[in-house]
Amino acid sequence: MQVELFLSGTYYPFGFRLDIATNSPEVLAAAEASWGGGGEEFPGATLRMSVVVAPEGGLAQTGTHRKVGHLYSAICDPDNFALVDTERQVAAVHVSQETASDQGRLRWFFVEAIPHMMLCQRQVVMIHAGLVASDGGAVMLCGRSMSGKSTLAYACARAGWTFLSDDCTTLLADSTDRIAMGLPREIRFRADAAQLFPELEGCVARARPTGKLAIEIPTTALDIETGDRAPIRGIAFLERRSGAASARCITGDEAVDRLFAEMATYGPEVDAIHARAVERLAAVPAHILRYDTPDDGVRLLSSL
Repeated sequence: MQVELFLSGTYYPFGFRLDIATNSPEVLAAAEASWGGGGEEFPGATLRMSVVVAPEGGLAQTGTHRKVGHLYSAICDPDNFALVDTERQVAAVHVSQETASDQGRLRWFFVEAIPHMMLCQRQVVMIHAGLVASDGGAVMLCGRSMSGKSTLAYACARAGWTFLSDDCTTLLADSTDRIAMGLPREIRFRADAAQLFPELEGCVARARPTGKLAIEIPTTALDIETGDRAPIRGIAFLERRSGAASARCITGDEAVDRLFAEMATYGPEVDAIHARAVERLAAVPAHILRYDTPDDGVRLLSSL
């Protein structure tokens, strides 16, 4: 059945143009929440995404992702899926009304995830890392899930640093200046974060689309300074453990290897683009931070 996509909007994730056509105002509201207010900084190819919302079907759950050549699919179920031509940078998304009504899930699985994936084919490289800055330079906070990236990023922000991202750092694929871009609109905490930060008392933890419980708060509701980009001047790999806090310098090659180990793979051609961008970070000082409390982590970062 042909569905008229009578609504449209233009947005600029990381400064790149994205045109969305849809039959649902909820889709445009989700895109506005993610990227509203931004402008075009990098003219060139435009990403295009059509999103059909249909009445049938249930709530999207974690799906299966496949890539064959320039064709990519993200399939949660027969009523919630996306098909992408990464060469033409065009995506067709179909979701149920129940999924469209869940803004967090709609953004997580489709409205943010699909454009981010398309950008990762040519324009940007996304690294699983928090990002904070002081004195004009940024430090990437790296580590596996639950290693404390968001906690330390927020602790730094409370201590006067600029918050850029809690767990996603983005590099321009063809840039040699090591400028990093963040996602500063929201920050996500563990469910027990109020034990560390009393101002979060009363904030309710909810299940994220991944199933993990988290407190998600707009940074505008917090008394912190935010920014969207800064040059990278350091990389910190986090190891939370009891005992004396310490920082150990590692080589650029080891830092790059650690970053590669946490990155998604998209095939030889795209992976080579990502490798060139990440290898430029070998010139940046890198350390392993071992600490117990967020305050210890802030002191270590400040001393580097």
